[in-house]
Amino acid sequence: MQGDRIVVVGASLAGLRAAEALRDEGFTGTLTIIGDEPRPPYDRPPLSKQVLLGRARAADAGLPAHRPLDARWLLGTPATGLDPVGKRVLLADGRDVPFDRVLIATGTRARPWPHPGEAALEGVLTLRTAADADRLARLLDAGPRRVLVIGAGFTGSEVASACRERGLAVTVAERGPAPLVGALGGTLGGFAAEVQRSHGVDLRCGVTVTGLWGSGSGGDGGRLTGADLSDGSRIDADIAVVCLGAVRNTEWLAGSGLAAGPRGVACDAGCRAFDMYGIVTDDVFVAGDVARFPHPLFGYQLLALEHWGNAVAQARVAAHNMVSPPPARRPHLAVPAFWSSQFGLNIKSVGVPTYSDRVMIAQGSLEQGRLVAVYGYRGRVTAAVSVNRAKWLEHYERLIETAAPFPPAGAVDGPLSPSPVPSDVPDPRVLSHGPTVALTGHLPDRRLQWVQQEE
Repeated sequence: MQGDRIVVVGASLAGLRAAEALRDEGFTGTLTIIGDEPRPPYDRPPLSKQVLLGRARAADAGLPAHRPLDARWLLGTPATGLDPVGKRVLLADGRDVPFDRVLIATGTRARPWPHPGEAALEGVLTLRTAADADRLARLLDAGPRRVLVIGAGFTGSEVASACRERGLAVTVAERGPAPLVGALGGTLGGFAAEVQRSHGVDLRCGVTVTGLWGSGSGGDGGRLTGADLSDGSRIDADIAVVCLGAVRNTEWLAGSGLAAGPRGVACDAGCRAFDMYGIVTDDVFVAGDVARFPHPLFGYQLLALEHWGNAVAQARVAAHNMVSPPPARRPHLAVPAFWSSQFGLNIKSVGVPTYSDRVMIAQGSLEQGRLVAVYGYRGRVTAAVSVNRAKWLEHYERLIETAAPFPPAGAVDGPLSPSPVPSDVPDPRVLSHGPTVALTGHLPDRRLQWVQQEE
């Protein structure tokens, strides 16, 4: 391994931890880390929490290095292409970086407001990077009359929480029936809606923002002054935070022949990337938010997780497999977990709540605001979500790992509502696209169709 060259594309959490793991595994060759942002790796969860509350600066959200890396850092230099035949990563400045093995850890970016003119209005922004958080915190410090949050997923809900803790008026527009419903289903979504309204949030569900308007033309000194909603109402606002989910950073892989598309880069359980025909590669690996990987506990469906813990665990598996012979390689089988702090609640989850058909409150109650909701699919436990009651999640994680029956037996304090109810998530048996799209994230292109016809 001494003369080998490994390139890590992506200088955030997964990229940094993978690079450290490579050195821990004994890799002594050349290590290059490429990142599109000019600053060293930093932690993103504090950006929507402590930074927005003014308790920390975005500049102080750096990720601690666990060990010296002896790496070549190419920061502020986006990758623009991957040549798997010539084994080169192409850079925006015209250079290329040769590799023997490469790790793709390019993560995601915030989905922008779809209308460029409106997105250019002063006061319209997304929240993903440290620069985003710093800019939003300064705008909140100025005391806006009202903040409009577009989207009530975890990021949108945390932004709304920070605004209310600052004493700011906030309106949340959510196209679904409740906040967090896309991630946690109807039961906890309804609970989240009650929590937001009880904290003074003007929550509008079942509506979309149809337009943003300002005092001038976007990009020409215009400032946001309000928004139109699909129900015909208008909202006056000085700030609009667009929280419409994430876009996986895969465009730079166009033409590489990899199974890379809007849903991410597909890989096997050992983090080896698939090519567009479903053949596993030996020198291209994937980790973090951009990866889509099969998990035996969840029907071997290709999961794409935007979780801090998953990025770390998967990066370590990828690093191990990059420098290990096939018999010594191991799969990424960690049970997914995530957390969120909002409106005084500590929400933590293990498993995949959307991989479910039923849910029950196994401990506590919605009325108490302290509970554990357990999710099941086809008669086995697949996830658990705690609200201010995280100490029991280790117990439910073991149930998930052992495919324990659902409903779970022997709840610690006995459920107040023992009967499971529908979890109100999309049917996990049904992929939303055909098998080619499930693998690549794209509709079959003409070249793929032509090759199949030739065969």
